[in-house]
Amino acid sequence: MTTQPRLTGMKPIFACLICLMLLPPLASHAGDALTSFSRLNKAGLMLVDSNGRTILAKQADMPLMPASTTKLATAWMALTHWGEAYRFRTHFYFDQATQTLWVKGSGDPYLVSEELDVVAKNLKQKGLKHVKAIGIDTSLFQQNLLLPGTGTSDNPYDAVPTAVAANFNTIATRKSGGQVLSAEANTPLTAYAERLANSVRSGELRVNTGSNPRNAERYFAELLAAFLQKNGIAVDTKIVFAQVPDLTVFYTHENSKTLAEIVRSMLKYSTNFVANQLILMLSAENYKRPANAADVQRFMEETLSRGFGWKHFSLADGAGLSRNNRLSPQQLTELLLAFRDWKHLLPEIEPGIYAKSGTLNGVSALAGYLVNHNDWQPFAVVMNENVPYQLRNRIAHELAGQ
Repeated sequence: MTTQPRLTGMKPIFACLICLMLLPPLASHAGDALTSFSRLNKAGLMLVDSNGRTILAKQADMPLMPASTTKLATAWMALTHWGEAYRFRTHFYFDQATQTLWVKGSGDPYLVSEELDVVAKNLKQKGLKHVKAIGIDTSLFQQNLLLPGTGTSDNPYDAVPTAVAANFNTIATRKSGGQVLSAEANTPLTAYAERLANSVRSGELRVNTGSNPRNAERYFAELLAAFLQKNGIAVDTKIVFAQVPDLTVFYTHENSKTLAEIVRSMLKYSTNFVANQLILMLSAENYKRPANAADVQRFMEETLSRGFGWKHFSLADGAGLSRNNRLSPQQLTELLLAFRDWKHLLPEIEPGIYAKSGTLNGVSALAGYLVNHNDWQPFAVVMNENVPYQLRNRIAHELAGQ
């Protein structure tokens, strides 16, 4: 068993030095994250108390790329406009003369398989027996819409926005013995899904429906047809893309999820598709015309300028993908002060830290609340340089000790 060296007979100053050397190493690392931050040029942070008084600020007014912390602004605008309890609705019409089932695209971002199954069951209960064609009205969004920052990969985070969308415009498949199968028990395999799966690697995968919005819209129609057939409704394969004729509403589907539930999931999983759907729907509703990229930027900037008096900022999409987006840490903390009624929708990323992260190439950000004895202190740290991935979390821990 080792023992500490005896200090008897040593001079007091030398004895003190020995004791300091034997202290635990954590003491020598206190403040390392903030020290690393102080060496950055393109970075800013701010911490305020629950009343908005500044506790710590460094380059807090610097406009920076916020990455996915932009979703906090999107969430605030959606919740302010519609309210937590709001549920998105989609209208269905039936043309008796042509036996066409029409879907008026509402932009609902959460029309997943479970919802489409409910749609089919309810249409069956309303007496629908045979559908010769499915009509899709996508006029809510501008045709071939693409928001700034959207990538061209087949990853789910690059799914394009569309007025009708199933399963976040993604498809999950698996290949077994050369056969393509659905990777989800509750999602039928459609013709488009099978073609897409055959064009990519083997095994199980989830991909987006492609960069052409029409593919996503066609997949929606195919999946709806599959659920109609599953529920005993005969469906032909014809798909029509046009505006709904002058018909009365046959059925209105109300999503089972509230806006609060949708926002909570969006913030937790940082779903780009959901964020952009929300901002496009807000834009279309506000300007009373098909949503488009120019209107999205105008809507976001006008709404935030009006709400907070901001001047030096820029937002071009609801997800934070555009590298032209700019928000300052001070603006993010002001936003978080206004977001307090919905703070419970943020994920607890670590004990006492409820926050939304943001990551792009050369961008690392974190914005949310530091919680101590029910005192929620807004903070934001945005770094537009290449830094270690966990630096933002380490900074948040050190801010919690301020």
